[in-house]
Amino acid sequence: MSLHFKLSEAQKNSPWLVLVHGLFGSADNLAGIKRHFENSFNIISVDLPDHGLSPWTAGFTLEKAVNGIIEILDDNKVEEAAFLGHSLGGKVVMQLALSFPKRVTQLIVADIAPVKYEHSHQAVFDGLKNVPLNTINDRKQAQSALSEFVKEPGVQQFLLKSLYQNDNGEWQWRFNVDGLIASYSQIIDWPQSNLTYDGVTLFIKGAESDYITSAYRQEIAKYFPHAKAHIIEGTGHWLHAEKPSIFNGIVARTLEKSL
Repeated sequence: MSLHFKLSEAQKNSPWLVLVHGLFGSADNLAGIKRHFENSFNIISVDLPDHGLSPWTAGFTLEKAVNGIIEILDDNKVEEAAFLGHSLGGKVVMQLALSFPKRVTQLIVADIAPVKYEHSHQAVFDGLKNVPLNTINDRKQAQSALSEFVKEPGVQQFLLKSLYQNDNGEWQWRFNVDGLIASYSQIIDWPQSNLTYDGVTLFIKGAESDYITSAYRQEIAKYFPHAKAHIIEGTGHWLHAEKPSIFNGIVARTLEKSL
């Protein structure tokens, strides 16, 4: 399964940075990070399986996502890279670092932990299923149907970024709604193992987000013994979009060893 990705090359000998988005997103979600670093790094922005322009699967797993990214590295003759992942993308890059530690120079995880989470997306799934793709005429009608279950305007707009019309004028979601619903237990899970990644690791937490709590500190240390943490005040789960300058500055200090 070949994943879709975007390549932004700085110079031939520049270090590599791989960006991986979260659930319901696409490579474009981390475009602000890409723009900030594309003069210093060769950047690969990945669409996860069942998202963006990547293939839909019979079931999303971290393993499939990791293997797809490794295939991209191999095809582009990239021996090692720094990895930054947000939310579900953070889980993917954590698993990649554990499975292929020699391919990872630095690991940066945005607002997610290596733990199993509780179900928290039912309203989103209900809202997506409530949008009558066969009868809507425009995005405003889609938003109206979505808003019956998804109340936050910011979340509505985020989801609607993946709504498009195909060549026949039919409205569709770029992410695989039914597939993600079927795979949700895998998405919120975390595979227990004895693997560790001993390289440079940074967890960045939104102060107002509950995706990383003090209760997860032991699990983080178990897999990533040299992990450091940084909290960005005044941000929630979308910390990289809410305070991009601060976020990018924190990331830059971690990546400096690559330059």
